Amino acid sequence: MFNKQLMTWLWVLAIGAGLYVLSPILMPFAVALLLAYLGDPLVDRLEAIKLPRTLAVVIVFVVIVGLLVAAVMGVGPQLELQIKQLLAVLPEYAERMKLLIEEYLGQSMSLESLQEDSFKDSLAAHWQTAGGVFGVIWQSISSSTLWFIALLTNLLLIPVLTFYLLRDWDRLVEQVHALLPRDSEKTISRLAKESDEVLGAFLRGQLVVMFALGVIYTTGLWMLDIKFALLIGMLAGVVSFVPYLGLIVGITVASLAAWLQFQQIDVLPAVMAVFIIGQLIEGLVLTPRLVGERIGLHPVAVIFAVMAGGQLYGFFGVLVALPVAAVAVVLMRHALSVYQQSKAYTGAKD
Repeated sequence: MFNKQLMTWLWVLAIGAGLYVLSPILMPFAVALLLAYLGDPLVDRLEAIKLPRTLAVVIVFVVIVGLLVAAVMGVGPQLELQIKQLLAVLPEYAERMKLLIEEYLGQSMSLESLQEDSFKDSLAAHWQTAGGVFGVIWQSISSSTLWFIALLTNLLLIPVLTFYLLRDWDRLVEQVHALLPRDSEKTISRLAKESDEVLGAFLRGQLVVMFALGVIYTTGLWMLDIKFALLIGMLAGVVSFVPYLGLIVGITVASLAAWLQFQQIDVLPAVMAVFIIGQLIEGLVLTPRLVGERIGLHPVAVIFAVMAGGQLYGFFGVLVALPVAAVAVVLMRHALSVYQQSKAYTGAKD
């Protein structure tokens, strides 16, 4: 028994180490795996009406690609336009923010020295230095041929990997099932089924919640006539997979944008109301109906999972943190059940 447990932990450590070493190249594989996982139930339904697996995969693959292209064609041009507008007004906003900070510091500290030219020159110099640093970083990223090639390669790999994973999904699952230890096969299969139910419901529901929140935030900011409403709203919707992060990021970025645009604080309560209303709709309607409580993850645990995944495996870790956490919940429930039936918990004697 001891040797079996030791080998299990050695395998876990080996897999973790391998993922750590390979994490820089795993992003397209993780995205393709998630897309294939989400698309497999549709393929199975088409197979149920007597369609060949390959034809069913082609249909689902075309639908997925079509939805992505439609989303890009529908939202992409507006996002691109707002990004260009943002880049165009950044120097003006930076100067405006510098003046506002100078004015605020001068008024709040009430020191004569803050009004002197030396202070303003110093602040301007630091601001220019910071701007220069950001400019160098952005220039190095945008002009890096290797970075662009890597990004393009990853984007081209995702549909190819998704197609092959979808086509061979059932066969891969059967091969993994055949490798399970026979004495633990029933338990592992039951846990895998529970994990699949929790993970599938969570991922599909969470994607819809993120999109709905993006629409709600964008609509609210657009009604307030705030520039870059689509950019800010979609950003807040995308990061809302971490509890309250969409609310915090959205309020912060939208308030800053409104402050710089209108140069007054009268609009800030309305901006905050947009995100608070969105958060209430998400908490009272969207998440209970679309995601439910089946995942059983406390918001603190979600935040920890995302931060731990990012710390250990970078962007790949952030991408898979919540799916791994959802599966871990099922495993921990099983471990707790085993413990509560053990002699160590009940105190039963032989």
